[in-house]
Amino acid sequence: MTPRITIDPHVCGGRPIVAGTRMRVSDVLDALAEGVSVEELLADFPYLVREDVHACLAYAARAVDHTVVRAA
Repeated sequence: MTPRITIDPHVCGGRPIVAGTRMRVSDVLDALAEGVSVEELLADFPYLVREDVHACLAYAARAVDHTVVRAA
């Protein structure tokens, strides 16, 4: 995990968030998936920086990368 993404069971129900904020990684990813540009996201949430958005994308990439086991 990157230092920009944290998980605390007492914050946002233990979901991954951008460090120092209550912005959930899933909220950033949802906005991007809906077509919000990085520039728009940063303008709407001035406490975020570009590296935070990149960290959210990297977190998601690692979360879906897993070993696939196939039965014979």
